[in-house]
Amino acid sequence: MKKALIVHKLKKVFEPAWFARVRGAQDFVAVKEISFSLTRGETLGFLGANGAGKTTTMQMLLGVLTPTSGSMQFNAQRIAFASGTMKLPSNLTVYECLRMYGLLYGMNWSHLTVRIEEMLDAFRIRHLAHKNSTRLSAGQTTTVILARTFLVEPDLILLDEPTATLDPENAQTIRQFIATYSKQHTVSMLFTSHNMAEVTELCDRIIVLKNGEIVADNTPERLAATVCFVTLTLLVVQNLSRLTEYLTVSQIRFELKEHDFIEIALDEQSVAKVLNQCAQLGVDYSSISVGKPTLEDYFIALMH
Repeated sequence: MKKALIVHKLKKVFEPAWFARVRGAQDFVAVKEISFSLTRGETLGFLGANGAGKTTTMQMLLGVLTPTSGSMQFNAQRIAFASGTMKLPSNLTVYECLRMYGLLYGMNWSHLTVRIEEMLDAFRIRHLAHKNSTRLSAGQTTTVILARTFLVEPDLILLDEPTATLDPENAQTIRQFIATYSKQHTVSMLFTSHNMAEVTELCDRIIVLKNGEIVADNTPERLAATVCFVTLTLLVVQNLSRLTEYLTVSQIRFELKEHDFIEIALDEQSVAKVLNQCAQLGVDYSSISVGKPTLEDYFIALMH
């Protein structure tokens, strides 16, 4: 299958300033010769804790940072980028921002006009069309930037935490658009986010970075399946304190929720043992559920 992006042994080393080096400071290797590829039409998730090397890698792909070594090969006619931290040009209306961006990409005037109308409807921002960009909220700005990104019909899109500043309703609108768009067009996307449910919903494959290295490369479902524990959720109606004391002494991880719900993380084989212990302690519960591991469970386990 054709590759939209090929990254080979990409490395970035930050050298300390001379006065810091005099005091013994060492080079910091932010990205350690990582290699990966992005297939045409694929949405690839890029995950990692803060400081894992995601932003540094993204900045090298964008040309903001120069790699220390390694190579990047782009096989796309048109590349676009969007981030939840980007700003729009000041003193332009939303419509003017979209039009200017399309013209910078060399879009035909008549086609551009049609595309702007489509984006205003798709991202539900028609009511903002003639509003000055400086008067937009952070979430509205992010939505316009995303509309601007898809406006130019790119082959390759780099998305850096695109829904971070959005409220749940608008974030869902954006996710639905991205999911539908990726099915209808042969577009490749590199997608970073701390929202695990979002990554699971949108990404075909996930790369996980830790300390500048790739430690996992698989589908969201297969990564989640490597987690050996499940989440046991109980609605306790009597003797909750006895249960929490037992779990604490047994060093079993749990989290108290509202209305006397408790979530207990344990391996699947231990579920029966905990429920039996509840009976012995006189812990009564009116609701029980056992949840399968999620991508978030995998990520938390990996980071620890």
